[in-house]
Amino acid sequence: MLGSHIRVSAFRWVPDFARGKVRDLRVRWALEEAGLPYETEAIDFVEKRSATYLCRQPFGQVPVIEVDGEAMFESGAIVLKIAEQYEPLLSRVPRRRDQTLSWLFAGLNSVEPPIMALAELDFFVEDETVRARHREFVLGNVVDRLDDLARVLGERTYLVDEFSVADLMMTTVLRIIDHTELLVERPALDAYVRRCSERPAFDRALRAQLRVFDENAPVSG
Repeated sequence: MLGSHIRVSAFRWVPDFARGKVRDLRVRWALEEAGLPYETEAIDFVEKRSATYLCRQPFGQVPVIEVDGEAMFESGAIVLKIAEQYEPLLSRVPRRRDQTLSWLFAGLNSVEPPIMALAELDFFVEDETVRARHREFVLGNVVDRLDDLARVLGERTYLVDEFSVADLMMTTVLRIIDHTELLVERPALDAYVRRCSERPAFDRALRAQLRVFDENAPVSG
């Protein structure tokens, strides 16, 4: 079982385009679904490269979860750990468990990489010529994945029977491209993301993340 003292690392502040997208949201959401209280360890972009932090997260990323002093990194691994101890997120029925795990890793390995490639191109490549040269190819990869996902989802409410850790992960991945019309153009996916995002646990997790950003927003002027 997860211990009594849980702490999750998160950035102290991020630009507007990243609000609600940083991966600590996944861990916060899983903890909220499981009803597990936690503290936030807010770090900045300098502290993430400190020797102390790199001992817990070798790539200087967030989140890290610390449970009774023991650290674990990578959002997918952390969320799976929580789901293993909270049955509504990961069924104990073998067929449902296997399918849920397949979709959990599909979100991380098949859907997120092309989506992140598009987001990085849109938000971090300043040279418009470079962006124009690569965007059609990058966008094509995203479209292929979204079309496959929409086809499989069809009329389903969730990926595997009831809401699970797979839906939690897939929703956070799909929300990365909400600066585009790609989801709106696929009504099944758009409705799916809205359905999952309307869960009270998601709302609590999102508000908790945004609260940290708001409290540490740079003072203008």
